[in-house]
Amino acid sequence: MNDTGWTYELRNFAELKPRKSLASDAADNLREFILLGKLAPGMPVRERDLAEAFGISRTPLKEALRILESEGLISYGPTRRPFVADPSLEEINDWLRVQGALEALAGELACETASDSELAEIEKLNTSITDLRDGDEPLEAFRRDMAFHTAIVAASGNHALYETHAVYNARLWRVRFLSSQRTASQEITLREHLEIVAALKARDAAAARTALKQHLRTAETNIANAKAEADAQINTEGKPE
Repeated sequence: MNDTGWTYELRNFAELKPRKSLASDAADNLREFILLGKLAPGMPVRERDLAEAFGISRTPLKEALRILESEGLISYGPTRRPFVADPSLEEINDWLRVQGALEALAGELACETASDSELAEIEKLNTSITDLRDGDEPLEAFRRDMAFHTAIVAASGNHALYETHAVYNARLWRVRFLSSQRTASQEITLREHLEIVAALKARDAAAARTALKQHLRTAETNIANAKAEADAQINTEGKPE
């Protein structure tokens, strides 16, 4: 894509998003562009073009980039020029294993402390994921999938756990989105979600811990396959200019 087309697409996308603070609004737009692969891993981020596309100055844009750097989505080279982070599979798996441990603990605690209404909301979120996938809304289905996991962590009642989980969740959003688009893995995901919900509703802490740990192990395999497929596509088509 040439510079004019790239800037035009960014501008149009930005106009669709509700305005918050300048920096957080720009961060939201950039995060979604990375999630959807419109800004590919390793791609340089042109600050001047982005500022023009979003209709903001360089100051809030730099703040937005710092937000995404803290989430592991933006990296800086030796010259301090930003680019889209391209973590190795080893790094991703390290993050996934930490996230798996956090979610396993959250499931165990939720069985002890969550209200019936919180567990009902978790089950409702899971049902909505299936409905959206059946309706061909993959991005919204993915958002609900992540909300399902976040709701379990919130139901643990442990704020420190919630905050730590959010850090790893942000770093893993793009690869988990790629994983969620693999039709071969969706049936397994559905089954594992049902097992998690059943364990939570039964308030079986051991079963909830086991089900959530297994779910993240499955994610490791799915993400490895999805990343290999995405890398192969980039190598075939070439990275965006």
